[in-house]
Amino acid sequence: MLDPVTVISRMGGIARGTQLQKVGISRKRLAQEVSRKRIERVRPGIFAVPRTDAAVRAAAAHGGALTCGSALRFHGVWVLEEPGTHVWLGDNGRTHSHHGCSCMDHHFRGRTRFGVVDVETALVHLYSCAGEEAFFTALESARRKRLLSKSARSRVRAALPASARWLVDLARSDADSGLESLLRLRLHILGIRLDCQVVINGVGKVDFVIDGRLILEADGKENHDGEVLRHKDLVRDAAASRLGYETLRFDYAQIIHDWPTVQSAIVGAMRRMRG
Repeated sequence: MLDPVTVISRMGGIARGTQLQKVGISRKRLAQEVSRKRIERVRPGIFAVPRTDAAVRAAAAHGGALTCGSALRFHGVWVLEEPGTHVWLGDNGRTHSHHGCSCMDHHFRGRTRFGVVDVETALVHLYSCAGEEAFFTALESARRKRLLSKSARSRVRAALPASARWLVDLARSDADSGLESLLRLRLHILGIRLDCQVVINGVGKVDFVIDGRLILEADGKENHDGEVLRHKDLVRDAAASRLGYETLRFDYAQIIHDWPTVQSAIVGAMRRMRG
């Protein structure tokens, strides 16, 4: 006799009752397994194993699969902040009310299904939902983590509007964080050329160098909390100054929430160097 937990797990952790009945698991058996708490009823006719991710269960309760930034986070990709759980409902799937719903509907082409969409599909959905910056930072993160093959990148590029395909061409695979990706994209749009991931003798690897003299460092909120890391940064900055470099260091809050100040600081430093 088939074990419902095993079968549902093989289906991605979420399954329709009709699917399970087709492989020989009766409604009575499903009800028994729910009563024993070996499986959970997400909503009428939809079942999950208890270890299924909460966001995946929420998406199924809503009526579809996890997508967009929500799916990318599930896959370990760095994504700019965005609210809610993003759910792919297919062409015309309908939503279902459920407790604590904060879901965002995505009606992209395709059949409604459950689970988590792949990185390639999620990136295309993210571009339509959140725009260029969110897409670019996630794309570089996915490349860094080797989650996109060359052919997958080509398919993502083809799925974008022609006016946005340059983002795929600009993307690199060596960005250490989404903040670096965002900084590079914004400065590229301003026409400022950056050397990326530069190794300086006596200093180490720095995020960016402009005009051979200005170092830019993007300090993620998860990477530069604590006195030890702060001390290391100060030592590096002092070593760079001794070699004739100026260092500008920006944190997460500045880059995300106070970009005009960051841009002014960079442009001002460039003027000083070129003056």
